[in-house]
Amino acid sequence: MDNLFESIAEAYDSWYDTPEGGANFLEEAQCLHKLCDDYSGRWLEVGVGTGRFALALGVTHGIDLSLGMAERAVSRGIQGHVGRAEQLPFQRGSFDGVLMALSLCFLENPEAAFMECARILRDDGKLVLGTIPADSPWGRAYINKGAQGHPVYSHARFHTIEEVIHLAETADFRLRQSYSALCWEPGRRPGFQR
Repeated sequence: MDNLFESIAEAYDSWYDTPEGGANFLEEAQCLHKLCDDYSGRWLEVGVGTGRFALALGVTHGIDLSLGMAERAVSRGIQGHVGRAEQLPFQRGSFDGVLMALSLCFLENPEAAFMECARILRDDGKLVLGTIPADSPWGRAYINKGAQGHPVYSHARFHTIEEVIHLAETADFRLRQSYSALCWEPGRRPGFQR
């Protein structure tokens, strides 16, 4: 899957510069900020992509499977690393927080990734997770695109909220709070016109 993201890094990043992509990003970033209003200290974004969320939230480090994506994150001032969520190259207890913004659906082994996040967090550390639920309007749309052979979403595995909570609980994480964003069908945002 790393080759997939190498080939789409530029297109992925430029989508956020479109009116729809920019509006979605703003709402998703605001939602992640509601979950944690203080990303100070040493934070890692797992699946940092091009670094847009890390930059917007003040996350200092990022790791991604794709070198091209990680390089774009570095160009935004994020300390970038290349590696897998399931085998994080960091010492136990080395981060105050871990952010996973919209990357869960692309992980080969979510349980192992959650265990790794728990391992690298300090005892009082936080995990902030942004996900696209399988049964949400956007999840259904992306699942449909994947079924039609979309080059990205055909590799994604979306989970329901209940499945995500269960996956996180396997690593002893507990749900403290939740917020929702993008509660409309893709392309049908109230007040948004293509």
